[in-house]
Amino acid sequence: MARQDPSKSRITPKGTNTEQVSERSIRSEPAPILGPSPKWVPALMVAGFVGGVLMILVNYLFVIDALGTPSNWYLLGGLGMILAGILAATQYR
Repeated sequence: MARQDPSKSRITPKGTNTEQVSERSIRSEPAPILGPSPKWVPALMVAGFVGGVLMILVNYLFVIDALGTPSNWYLLGGLGMILAGILAATQYR
């Protein structure tokens, strides 16, 4: 491997202080303290989980389609409801 040019090997200019702290990295005021979640957040979370699981179970246990086969749309709807429950769970405080 060829040697690099020593004049171009430094990333920072010579004589700079790397321990300087920028003013943007210092917070002047603390972050606000958030209160408890609204009542609809856990309700949406439970409704999403339970509704999604029930939709998937009903799709496979009972005949919904005219041909007697499970429909992929009910499966996707159930998975979407479960995803809504997971997203609501991430907002719960």
